[in-house]
Amino acid sequence: QLQLVESGGDLVQSGGSLRLSCAASGAALEYYEIAWFRLAPGKEREGVSCIKGSLGTVYADSVKGRFIISRDNAKNAVYLQMNSLRPDDTAVYYCAAGWDTSPPLCSLTPLYHTWGQGTQVTVSS
Repeated sequence: QLQLVESGGDLVQSGGSLRLSCAASGAALEYYEIAWFRLAPGKEREGVSCIKGSLGTVYADSVKGRFIISRDNAKNAVYLQMNSLRPDDTAVYYCAAGWDTSPPLCSLTPLYHTWGQGTQVTVSS
């Protein structure tokens, strides 16, 4: 059974960078579409980015040009490199796995069947 564990969240100053990791156990991530979502206090859950295969990626407008999603099949992990962080990026970040969420690419809506427990990212001004 697939399980996901996020890590890498931290407190960082505005303009800084973080790399989040989504590590999998129980199955090979390479066969799944993987998405990152975030949930901030008082806001709705937001799809941040997703990856299908090795090259099919989608980004929310709010992070385009600042965040990069990638996967390392050998390590059975997906990463979210977050650059130029802003205070409004503060949230709990979750990774999620699914199939055929939005062919031919992947979806930023929560059409995923397996979720991690989240990792806190806090950006100070």
